Amino acid sequence: MSKIITEKKIKIEIPEGKKKERIDVFLANSVENATRSRIQKLIKSNLVTVNSKIVKQNYLVSPGDVIEITIPVNPRPEKTEPENIPLNIVYEDEYIIVVNKPPGMVAHPALGNYSGTLVNALLYYTKELSEYHQDKFRPGIVHRIDKDTSGLLLIAKDEWTHAQLAKQFSAHTIDREYWAVCWGIFKERKGEVIANITRSKKDRKIFTVSQTEGKYAHTFYEVIEEYEFTSLVKLKLKTGRTHQIRVHMSHIGHPVFGDPTYGGRRLMYGLNLPKIKSRVENLLEIMKRQALHAKTLGFIHPHTKEKIFLDSELPDDMKELIEKLKQ
Repeated sequence: MSKIITEKKIKIEIPEGKKKERIDVFLANSVENATRSRIQKLIKSNLVTVNSKIVKQNYLVSPGDVIEITIPVNPRPEKTEPENIPLNIVYEDEYIIVVNKPPGMVAHPALGNYSGTLVNALLYYTKELSEYHQDKFRPGIVHRIDKDTSGLLLIAKDEWTHAQLAKQFSAHTIDREYWAVCWGIFKERKGEVIANITRSKKDRKIFTVSQTEGKYAHTFYEVIEEYEFTSLVKLKLKTGRTHQIRVHMSHIGHPVFGDPTYGGRRLMYGLNLPKIKSRVENLLEIMKRQALHAKTLGFIHPHTKEKIFLDSELPDDMKELIEKLKQ
């Protein structure tokens, strides 16, 4: 009989050169799928230690510290339960649903996220969801976007429709356009990034560019608008690798603003200018995630053969960020 996992342990060693930072802030930006409030609950429950000692949430981490976190994990349930969670549906017919996913919502249940997902909401909304994956935790899900990336997601109601849409994704004939706020002013207003992406050898949860390993990845970008130290950028994927836009933008020195994993929360401008530093810190308070939104989606309808093209509104946090940047 397999053992049920009831907790997950994470160990983090603070490298040399790291500035002192509150432990709750540091861990919220360092641990995947963590929020500051959840980290604070773990600290209050004595589930976070530094150098084997219990600390408070205002403890300042320093180079050489060894942080150990114990995260309680709910056992995987037998099935995914329907939940009455509002959905922003931008298109629906008898075969397909397209949802504008809010930031912070996971696409489907997985370790540590068995409720509050898009699938939980879909199961409450309809009983007509594809079982193409033969996975009770992923009914209808044709493709995914990261938890903290917002935007358009395609859902199939039956297996045949799902298979046809999956073929379009595999053939890279799906039109997808993302909008992102990225650090810096680009030298060229239009360009492309071609660089293989592979898992990091230092941290298997994140990805990196490699010249010798990984999968071919190709991203096109075009600057829409420039601000003082950031740019609003339109991005198109020729391939669809995990974290592709975030990795490629970081690779060329323009990480997505607010991205805690790939350098988007590091101050990259105005280090010695107190007013700019304060302004950036205020903007990062608005944008607690990567400023990345899957804005458009285009595909051939498997049944009618017509071209469906859908656009979506930016979420409120990105709208507010852009307004502040314009000022």
